[in-house]
Amino acid sequence: MTNCLRNVLVFIILNLIHFISCQNVTYQNIPSPRYEQTSSLIGAKFYFFGGRMSDLYSSNEVWYLDLSIPFFNAKSPLWHKGVGMPIGYDSGTSCVSPIDNSSIFLIGGEMFVPNTNTPNFTSTVYIFNSTTSQWSMHNIISFNSSFTTRKEMQAIVDNNGKIFIFGGSSYDTINTIFYGDMNILDINTMTWSTPAQDFLIHTYVDYSATLLANGNIVYIGGRYGSNSSVSSASMNQIQVFDTKNDSWSIKMAYGDNVGPRDGHSAVLTDDEHIVIYGGSVITNSGNLNVLSDVIVLDTKAWVWDIPIVIKTNAPPPLTFYSTTLYKNYMIIAFGLISSTPNITLNNNIYILDTQNFSWVTTINIPTVANGSTSTVLYIGIAIGVGGVILAVLLFTIIFLFCKKHNELNSAIPTPGDTSVSKKPIPTP
Repeated sequence: MTNCLRNVLVFIILNLIHFISCQNVTYQNIPSPRYEQTSSLIGAKFYFFGGRMSDLYSSNEVWYLDLSIPFFNAKSPLWHKGVGMPIGYDSGTSCVSPIDNSSIFLIGGEMFVPNTNTPNFTSTVYIFNSTTSQWSMHNIISFNSSFTTRKEMQAIVDNNGKIFIFGGSSYDTINTIFYGDMNILDINTMTWSTPAQDFLIHTYVDYSATLLANGNIVYIGGRYGSNSSVSSASMNQIQVFDTKNDSWSIKMAYGDNVGPRDGHSAVLTDDEHIVIYGGSVITNSGNLNVLSDVIVLDTKAWVWDIPIVIKTNAPPPLTFYSTTLYKNYMIIAFGLISSTPNITLNNNIYILDTQNFSWVTTINIPTVANGSTSTVLYIGIAIGVGGVILAVLLFTIIFLFCKKHNELNSAIPTPGDTSVSKKPIPTP
């Protein structure tokens, strides 16, 4: 093998190794286990903000998963790390602006100077621009000052740009205040309002909140009471808030016997079934019992169902995790597995197919009507195949060049041949 050809092969091999290592770098970029983070889905990007770590500090990290990539696999997800938050953050809530579909509002929660336990009350509302990865704060008209130290609530945003936040509790772990008010932030005018309650409602924290197509918000589970007496909310008396006329009502739910819980999350399917995984409940002895069941509420008939779910690929018991619905898949991430004897946290991804209630490891991107695969799949395959073709073409071109170069150097000059350089003949 000539030196020229050998150099070409070395060059191509080194570049292929570099290419492969670049593709695998995201596999090594994995977030640490955490819980009580907040999350939002923009398009196919599932964002995660902050969270409480095992060292009891609150993270200021931003991570996201692109659920649209071909062959998305929960066993080896491609994590992406974004620009960090200006604060350490946990126990808050977030939602996506329907006005631009790119801004994420973070409201309330525990906020700290990053990597410390020093509280930071600079702002109670932060806005993350997912297009530019920039953070900003805005002045809010008629802001409710109690939100400066409020946590453990959920935000719901309607199509008109109104964010609804119910209940929550204060930071103070000794003299905790439990709230039972509804607060509304209109992001069109950045105006805050707290309408008067026309209905006796419980004070709720750590519930799940789900917006139905008719404008009603369904609040499920959680805890209520006061600092001296806290109880689990009934799963059969469902509180519903009508966002169109700011009124409350109670829906009685029947069906399977579903136990109380808090620290759970919920997703809404296309047929308006609310799907919930796990959560937790405090036992009489004061321990945290973390759950691992799947429960489903039919919001048209108000009937509970506990479907039979095969345990293969199922997550461990989880509470204070993140979830979203992508196509017909319920994506679950992070969360607390156990608090005794030591805190055990999760950083794995789990996928529940809500059509047949089975735990799966991959997201199957649907094909279009003519039977061809999706554009995203074509792009992924094209990138891979294109890289191989480019390497082959590069090798062929340089190989031919080297071959021609060797032919010229090894040619025997003949009289009158000017295409081959002639070496001088040494004289005696």
